[in-house]
Amino acid sequence: MSFVTVRDVFQEYDGRPIIERVNLDVAEGEFVSIVGASGCGKSTFLRLLLADETPTRGRITVDGGRPAREPGRERGVVFQKYSVFPHMTVRDNIVAAESFPKGFGWFRGAKLREARARADEVLERIGLAHVAKNYPSTLSGGMQQRLAIGQALHARPRILLLDEPFGALDPGTRLSMHEFLTQLRAETSMTVFMVTHDLGEGFKLGDRVLVFDKTRWDPDYPERYGATITYDFDARDHGIPYQHILDKIPSLAAQSDPAPAPD
Repeated sequence: MSFVTVRDVFQEYDGRPIIERVNLDVAEGEFVSIVGASGCGKSTFLRLLLADETPTRGRITVDGGRPAREPGRERGVVFQKYSVFPHMTVRDNIVAAESFPKGFGWFRGAKLREARARADEVLERIGLAHVAKNYPSTLSGGMQQRLAIGQALHARPRILLLDEPFGALDPGTRLSMHEFLTQLRAETSMTVFMVTHDLGEGFKLGDRVLVFDKTRWDPDYPERYGATITYDFDARDHGIPYQHILDKIPSLAAQSDPAPAPD
């Protein structure tokens, strides 16, 4: 049964088509990776899923409900540029993800102590336990991005939207965040959409990999047509089939990691 349903979605900016004729059915709990050339509408599609924008045409529904007109608590997001609360400590940024949806907005007394203990567990998993009492301004960009990812995951939304969330992280931290995300998915039925330029990462983490590209092209007016989903790959076979699709889609080859030089 479809949990997220996308039907005939078009999006234009000032009459310029960005995406067109997008149709998609995603089951609850699926992880969908989104790849494609720069400027082909991947992040635009993510904003439409967030309900940060309204499609020019078509509709997007979640669990059979009405199309959302603005972002809600059931949808979490991590953009390329980290976004955390600068006036809160690192620990309280994690607590906020859990407390803000509550009626009073912030825990008190024993509930706050319990929430901070849970936050410390999250910080341990994302490698920020040693800066729990610091403020975000004292952290590096990569550390702030880890904090933003941890905050979004701790909120446990029904839908998590990730726009190249691991791009600023070093390789070791990136792998630990992959593990954290995989573990959390195993504990919940969270549905994830992730935009990435790393093809290997997309197949490693995703159940499906969507490729956005233009199917129509006018050499005299390159912006006449928008992009759409051109391929929908099943990535559940241990994330290894992507090596075999590069010959079919040469435009993706430049985005995959280059092969190591021979010894």
